[in-house]
Amino acid sequence: MQIWLIFFSAVILLGIFSQWLAWKFRFPSILALLVFGFIAGQFYDQSAIVNDDVVFAVVSLSVAIVMLEGGLTLHFRELRDAGTPLLRLISVGAAITWLLSTLALHFLGNFSWQVSTLIGAILVVTGPTVIGPLLRNVRPKRHLDSILKWEGIVIDPIGAILAVLVFGAIFGHGDHSLSFGETLTNLSLTILVGCGIGFVVAKALLFVLKRHWIPDFLQSSVLLAICLAVFTISNLLQHESGLLTVTILGIGLANQHHTQVRHILEFKENLRVILISCLFIVLGGRVGLAEIMAVWKEALLVIAALILVIRPASVFLSTIGTSLKGREKTFLALMAPRGIVAAAVAAIFSLELANQGGYAEEAAKIVPMVFSIIFGTVTFYGLLAAPIARKLGLASPNPQGLVFAGANDWTIKIATALQEEEYRVLVIDSNYNNIKKARMAGVQGVVANVISDFATEEIDLSGIGRLLAVTPNDQVNSLACIGFSHPLGRSNVFQLQPVDNGLTERKSSSFELSGRHLFGKGVTAAKLHEFQKTESEAKLTPITDEFTYEDFQKLHGDDVIPMFIIRENGDLSVITPESTEPAEGDTVVSLATVLKKIDV
Repeated sequence: MQIWLIFFSAVILLGIFSQWLAWKFRFPSILALLVFGFIAGQFYDQSAIVNDDVVFAVVSLSVAIVMLEGGLTLHFRELRDAGTPLLRLISVGAAITWLLSTLALHFLGNFSWQVSTLIGAILVVTGPTVIGPLLRNVRPKRHLDSILKWEGIVIDPIGAILAVLVFGAIFGHGDHSLSFGETLTNLSLTILVGCGIGFVVAKALLFVLKRHWIPDFLQSSVLLAICLAVFTISNLLQHESGLLTVTILGIGLANQHHTQVRHILEFKENLRVILISCLFIVLGGRVGLAEIMAVWKEALLVIAALILVIRPASVFLSTIGTSLKGREKTFLALMAPRGIVAAAVAAIFSLELANQGGYAEEAAKIVPMVFSIIFGTVTFYGLLAAPIARKLGLASPNPQGLVFAGANDWTIKIATALQEEEYRVLVIDSNYNNIKKARMAGVQGVVANVISDFATEEIDLSGIGRLLAVTPNDQVNSLACIGFSHPLGRSNVFQLQPVDNGLTERKSSSFELSGRHLFGKGVTAAKLHEFQKTESEAKLTPITDEFTYEDFQKLHGDDVIPMFIIRENGDLSVITPESTEPAEGDTVVSLATVLKKIDV
C-alpha cells in the first residue's frame, strides 16, 4: 500500500512541478516532463507497481479525455481563413509525411520496410498536448494559430486509424493479413462508427442539457463519464475508432448555440494538465537508458530528416495554390512536434508487434525511437520556433499590447501615446461615434459589444496580452473581464475600480466576478470623468537618479494619474494599487492636466 501511495503522489508532484518550471522559464513543459520521467525511471522499476495492461488502459482513456478537450476548442468559424490549407495538410500533407517518414525510418533508422511503414503512419500525428502549449508560447497570427490547432487535433485520430490499417494490412489481425478490400472496409467502418457515435451522442447530450436535466455541478462529470464510455464502446465496435468518436463529440458540443459549455471546457483544461503531467512522467519512466543508447544515432538522423526535410516538404507541397504566403508556410513548416498520441500508439503497437514472428527485435526499438523523436522535435520546435516566428514577423511570444473596452477622450490620448512607443493598442466600443474619434486619431477601433462572443472569439488579438475595461458602467467592466479572462488569463484583465469598492460585503461587487483594479486607489470612472473636465494630455516621464518617482509625485500632486510603466527592458506594466514604484530607467505613462504641466 505504501509503495503505491509514494508512487502516485510522486508522479503527480513531479508532473505539476515540471509544468510550473516550464511556465516559469518559458519552455515547453513536455521537455521537463520527459526528462524528469526518464531520470526517475532509472531509479525505480514501475512495472513492479503497475503492469503494462493497466498503464495502457489508463493511457488510452486519458488520451480520450485530451482529445475531447481538444475538440471542445475547435470552432467552424475558424475555418473561414484556415479551411483550405488545413484540409490540404491533413490529407496530402499527411500522405507526404507518411511516405517520407517511411523512407527515413528504413534508410536512416535501419527498420524493415514493414515496420518503417507502421512507424511512419504513427509519426503522421502531432497532437494538442504539444501544439497547444507551443502556440501559447509563440502566439502566432490568428489564422496560423487556427490552422495548427485544428491540424494538431484532427490529425491524431487520422494517424491512429492509419496505423491500425497499416498494421492490419501488413501484419494482419488474427491469422492473416488484410486485403485491400478488407482494409478499405475497415476504414469505412472506422469513419462510420467514429463519426456516427460522436454525432449521435453530441445531439443527445445537447437535448438533455437544453432541458436542464443535469444540474450544473454534475455536467462536467457526466460528460467525462460519457466520453470514456463512448470511447470504449467505439473501440470495441471498431478498433481505434474511439479517438475519432470523442473528437467529433467535442466538435459537436463546441459548435452549437443552445447551451453553455465553457465551464465544461475549463474543467477539462484543468484535468488535461494533470493527465498530461502524469502520463509523460509515467511513459518517460518506462524507457531505459540502454534502450535509448541502442537507437540514439539512428534517432538523430530520423529527427533531422523530420525537421529539415519531411515537414517542410509536407507543408510546401500540400499548400501549393493556397493563399498562404511564403513566410507563413515557413512558420507552419517549423511546427510539427510529436506528443502523447504518438507515444501511446507506439507503445501499444510495439507490444502487438512483439507477438509477431520475426519482429521482436525491431518491436523493442519502436518505443525508444518514438520517444527520442518526441523529445527531439519538441526541443527543436519549442526552443527555436518562437525566435524564428518573431524573425518572420508572425508571432508575439510576449504580447505587450492592450485592448481598451470603452473609447473616450482619455483612452484615445493614452492609446496614441502608447502606439508611438510601438505597443499595439485596440479600442472596442459599441458606439460608432466613439470608435470614429479613435480611428481619426490613428488608433485601431472595433465597433462591437465588448461582452459579446464576437469580441472574444472573432477579433484578432495577436500582439495583445491585456484587457483594460474602462467603460462608465462597472457591471459591463466586470462582464468584459470575465469574458476575456479565458483567452488572456485572469491576471491580465483589469477594470476601473467600481464605485462600490470598499463598501460592506453586502453592498460591494464580488471580488470573484471582477478584474484586477486599475491605476491608483480611488480611480473610478467618475473620477476620470471629473479629471477630463480640465484639459489633459498623455505624458511620458522618464525616472532617473536626479528625478525620482517621489519627485514626480511631489511635482504633479493630484493633477496627474499614473497609468502605465514602461520598464527599462521594454515591458509595459499596468499600474494597480498593488504595483511597486517605478525604478530608475523606467518611464511613467500618465494622464496629466495641461494647466499644471511643468516640463522636466
